[in-house]
Amino acid sequence: MEGGYTERHINIQTCLTEPQGIIKKTEQRNLNSTDIDLKSTTEIVQVFHEEDQKAVAAVEAESEAIAHAIDLCVAAFRDGGRLFYVGAGTSGRLGVLDASECPPTFSTPPEMVQGIIAGGDIALRRSVEGEEDKPERGADAIRERQLTPQDVLVGIASSGRTPYVIGALKEAHAIGATTMFLCCVPPPEQLKGWVTHFITPIVGPEIITGSTRLKAGTATKLVLNMLTTVSMVKLGKVYNNLMVDVNASNTKLVARSIRIVQAVTDVDAATAEAALAQANGRAKLAIVMLAKGLTPTDAKALLEQHSGFLRHILD
Repeated sequence: MEGGYTERHINIQTCLTEPQGIIKKTEQRNLNSTDIDLKSTTEIVQVFHEEDQKAVAAVEAESEAIAHAIDLCVAAFRDGGRLFYVGAGTSGRLGVLDASECPPTFSTPPEMVQGIIAGGDIALRRSVEGEEDKPERGADAIRERQLTPQDVLVGIASSGRTPYVIGALKEAHAIGATTMFLCCVPPPEQLKGWVTHFITPIVGPEIITGSTRLKAGTATKLVLNMLTTVSMVKLGKVYNNLMVDVNASNTKLVARSIRIVQAVTDVDAATAEAALAQANGRAKLAIVMLAKGLTPTDAKALLEQHSGFLRHILD
């Protein structure tokens, strides 16, 4: 442990030394939801609508920061690097959720985008008390996954001060990985030495004071959606607005693959299904086969020649 503090000492010190401005950003009262317990159900729903719009606006205000973060992720992927999310509670769950959606949507290997949550997988379903207060556990998680300088780590903490996340960021920085911090407060000064890039949607106080699974959680989900999805677009895994690298692993996704092949090649469903069977379910490969009249082997070689970008081949 850095400085030789016990866990209890670290937790107390964090509370005592945390800049008050940061605490107020996520803990202050929301005037719009004052006396919410006296409002009708319809009135409460309207408060949620009004506050959720603030979350969207806060994310939009960070568009340039998000775009730069995406460019860093794409550069890392092209260099063989991986993307890691790390967080506790809601932040950790959202990171794991976003990472888990990449393989079925874009046929990425599971190790390409990974989510790390304080307390491990059990914390996805129920709170693991105290784990988020242990920076050394965050550092351990980074070492266990053998991060390299080619990797990207995105720390997620609405309050900007979760010890587990900070410990992970410090360790990743020491390794030489690109480090980013997603929080709903201004960039914490004490983290600027360990963080390459900040994304800070300032959503304001929550409807229920301190419940950052609400607006902060919504803002976090919106940002993560863009980090992975836009990165995959830039890697050629989307053609037009179609997920041409979808992993056809169930009935719904098989049907979607058939529709995708039809939409791009203008063939009937039976022809699309037959081509997909020859392509082992890979929609992009089936599209090249049909569009260019190629065998699966030749179509695969053409895709590799164009780094998997279908647009380059069809145009």
